[in-house]
Amino acid sequence: MNWFSFTGTNPLSPAHYTLVATQPTCPGLPQRMCALQAQNDGSNNPDMTDELKEEIANCLENKVNSTNVKLKA
Repeated sequence: MNWFSFTGTNPLSPAHYTLVATQPTCPGLPQRMCALQAQNDGSNNPDMTDELKEEIANCLENKVNSTNVKLKA
């Protein structure tokens, strides 16, 4: 699994993430997308499985972090 920093505007688009070497720091209360952990799709983008998309949606809706999704203030 790899960590990807959210660098765009659409949290469900693989192109809106940047591959990073370590888990990014996501300070403050969980409110908006910060980073996610996923398999590399071969193009240095996260492999957006249906399960990961559901996890992202759940985290954003409930303002909580999960194992693979980290939010920031």
